[in-house]
Amino acid sequence: MTETIRAFFAFNSLIILFIYGQVFFVLGLAIALQSWRHSRLALARNLNWLAAFGFAHGLNEWGDVFIPIQAQYMPALIVYLLLVAQMVLLAFSFACLFQFGVESLRPLPGRWRYLRYTPAAILVAWLLWMFIPGFALAGDISAWHHLGSILARYSMGVPGGFLSAYGLRRQARAAIAPLKLDRIVSMLRLAGLALAGYGVMGGMVVPAAPFFPANILNQDRLQELTLLPVQVYRGLLGLVLTYALIRALEVFRVELDHRITNMEETQMLKTERERIGRDLHDGTLQTVYASGLLLRSVEHKLRRGDIEEGTKNLQQSITLLDQAVTDIRGYIGQLRPQPTGQNLVAGLKELANSFHIRSLVDVELKLDLPPDLTLAPVQIGHLLAIANEAMSNVARHAQATQIVLSSSVVDQSLGLQIEDNGQGLPSDLVVGYGLSNMRDRARLLGGEIYVHSIPGAGTSVRVDIPIGDSHETRTPHVGG
Repeated sequence: MTETIRAFFAFNSLIILFIYGQVFFVLGLAIALQSWRHSRLALARNLNWLAAFGFAHGLNEWGDVFIPIQAQYMPALIVYLLLVAQMVLLAFSFACLFQFGVESLRPLPGRWRYLRYTPAAILVAWLLWMFIPGFALAGDISAWHHLGSILARYSMGVPGGFLSAYGLRRQARAAIAPLKLDRIVSMLRLAGLALAGYGVMGGMVVPAAPFFPANILNQDRLQELTLLPVQVYRGLLGLVLTYALIRALEVFRVELDHRITNMEETQMLKTERERIGRDLHDGTLQTVYASGLLLRSVEHKLRRGDIEEGTKNLQQSITLLDQAVTDIRGYIGQLRPQPTGQNLVAGLKELANSFHIRSLVDVELKLDLPPDLTLAPVQIGHLLAIANEAMSNVARHAQATQIVLSSSVVDQSLGLQIEDNGQGLPSDLVVGYGLSNMRDRARLLGGEIYVHSIPGAGTSVRVDIPIGDSHETRTPHVGG
């Protein structure tokens, strides 16, 4: 049985080497195809080194497949140069892995900042050694290739693998864990374990040589003990690393979604402030100005003794001031901080009991929400902002005496409804900033908003958003 297994791996060695190289080439390709130029995560600045490691290491391993084939019909000099290029690729790949590990530890304090130049210094030292005394000591190209692989793995592969593993887990703990992205943190930790394993299998398990520790821990000894060639272990570790990193790179999509959401929210706030400023200038300010003119007219008429006409103008001024007060209360309602309840129920109750609403209309609450309902703070904020906008519009424009604020959950969908008994919306209504703002917020939550109005019989505004594990909103738990 043992000989059968050995024969199987010996017969399929080229296939194993090809798959091994392909795994690392795919790793480099998967990282390189991601776009993180605008990311603020420190991980984004370092991944180019890991991509370079994947590309170079994959090409190096493919050299073990294609160079023997080329040797059958190519001149010896060309084969010689191919072996030299393959060895340089191996050293360069480990230097890139080492550099990725160093960059993952930045910022480095004090003199430790010079550590970032260590991989390049070791690579240069390796090149000088291999191309000057290395040829003389090795004797032939095969021995030189053998020695170069061992020295590259010991000097750069081992520290690169372990330092990269530590740096990746450190970044997962320091930069990703606070964002509550547990699945991505788990993938980064798995990638760190794979890199540590590769530090052992790719760096410490080297071709056999007559010096310590290569005479004890080497590829031949490993295959004698486990029957599996070291390339199988390296390929499996590379496969785990590739899978974990591809899954972890989702953090950049989450970050991008969060930044887009922040931009949209900022634009909504800017638009809302511009609208309120314009309404104050064109509406409320003009109303106060007209009231002031009427009061001056009252003053002149009272001086002339025209009490009846002066009283009439005074009543008109009072009416205008009352209208201005109503408008200002509505704007205060839109500008005031959102309710600070820890859940949707507490927030809706605080909103319904707020003075600026109660002073104008009666609010009836009908809440049928499960006690274990869990919503993200950003979801609660958007829902409360929609309710606040709708109720403020009722207080300012609908001439209503009652608002019914209701909310319920049906089939993984949460509904929030604001109904009033006012005059309804005009048939020629032009959609303004308020309704557009509510629709934008509903869209950010992955939901829809519906407005139904009957002239003289009130208006109903309803927003439905999906909730539950099956839905992922565009507002992820990411700190900005």
